[in-house]
Amino acid sequence: MQIYKVGGAVRDRLLGRPVTDIDWVVVGATTEEMLAKGFRPVGADFPVFLHPKSGEEYALARTERKSGRGYGGFTFHASPEVTLEEDLIRRDLTINAMAEDDQQNLTDPYHGQRDLEARLLRHVSPAFTEDPLRVLRVARFAARYAGLGFTVAPETLALMRQLSESGELEALTAERSWKEIARALMEDQPQVFIQVLRECGALKVLMPEVDALFGVPQPEAHHPEIDTGVHTLSVLEQAAQHKQPLTVRWACLLHDLGKGLTPEEEWPRHIAHEHKGLKLIKAVNERFKAPKDCQELALLVGEYHTHGHRALELKPSTLLELLQSFDVYRRPQRFEEFIAACEMDARGRKGLEQRSYPQADYLRGAATAARSVAVQPLLEKGFKGPELGEAIKRERLKALKAYKEQA
Repeated sequence: MQIYKVGGAVRDRLLGRPVTDIDWVVVGATTEEMLAKGFRPVGADFPVFLHPKSGEEYALARTERKSGRGYGGFTFHASPEVTLEEDLIRRDLTINAMAEDDQQNLTDPYHGQRDLEARLLRHVSPAFTEDPLRVLRVARFAARYAGLGFTVAPETLALMRQLSESGELEALTAERSWKEIARALMEDQPQVFIQVLRECGALKVLMPEVDALFGVPQPEAHHPEIDTGVHTLSVLEQAAQHKQPLTVRWACLLHDLGKGLTPEEEWPRHIAHEHKGLKLIKAVNERFKAPKDCQELALLVGEYHTHGHRALELKPSTLLELLQSFDVYRRPQRFEEFIAACEMDARGRKGLEQRSYPQADYLRGAATAARSVAVQPLLEKGFKGPELGEAIKRERLKALKAYKEQA
């Protein structure tokens, strides 16, 4: 029995990056031997075990054969005869197909170290095209390592394009796709993830609503970058630079989908794009079964982001409606995330990345003013039921009028 550290742990150590998860592969062992040593089996598909003390995953060396569509369409074969090289060749990228023993001796049959030095994301073998999830994984690695100068090898991009055109991407489950998308959006340069998906034709398959934004112009006075797709990437980039949470990043990606529906004769204006985009945002949300908080914020940001930009001009009554829509009284955090998404949208424009956004503090102040209205005095005056609701609304409106006059 020989045990090797494999994959990301080896890659990140060689890159000088912190190693978080460690995967181990066991060569020359049987399931019975692993159980005898106290390892606990997990999963039914192939033999993976948890270490009795550390809880880390140890997998028996295995080969795999394509047996159906999609990410799960594989038959695995594990036996003591499977070599380390046979196990490594089924991996996606050369930089993930290295192993090291307990003395840190490197096994690198597919030249992963050479590709690390060349800053290339390159597939290990033609079997790359058997797993459609790899398109998303490679785009995610491109987003993670873009800051180190990594790019996707042209021949790997060609295979990703082949996969995108094959219909295999449609076989991915919403859960698997969302897991990759969510992880990619939380990388340092999530805009690169979208760019790579677009380059290989996968964006058109997975998110045609986002793909449709590229080539759609906006008024240059507000958008020096002009192209709506380029603007969306910039907004996502700003969200990452400002360390925004996943909810905000997802909303940033989808906020302008309505502009993809504007007839060409109306370009570069996009009248009512906020309302038109809601059905598209809803469709993307449902396609990937995004978590509820991501879904809700994306829809609210899509509908109200221009309200955010025009906050200083809004009438008190409109401002009150906006606050009610977000339920700022019970869910203050969601309104904070809306403000953040609006600010990222304002900064995601060529040459305006450092602009100030006074609307943020103004909106926070408005929320505080509305929340400061006390209900108890109204109850003491005898208001109840619908009348109490109207009385609270009147008092909040009064508070917002006073706030606007002072601001």
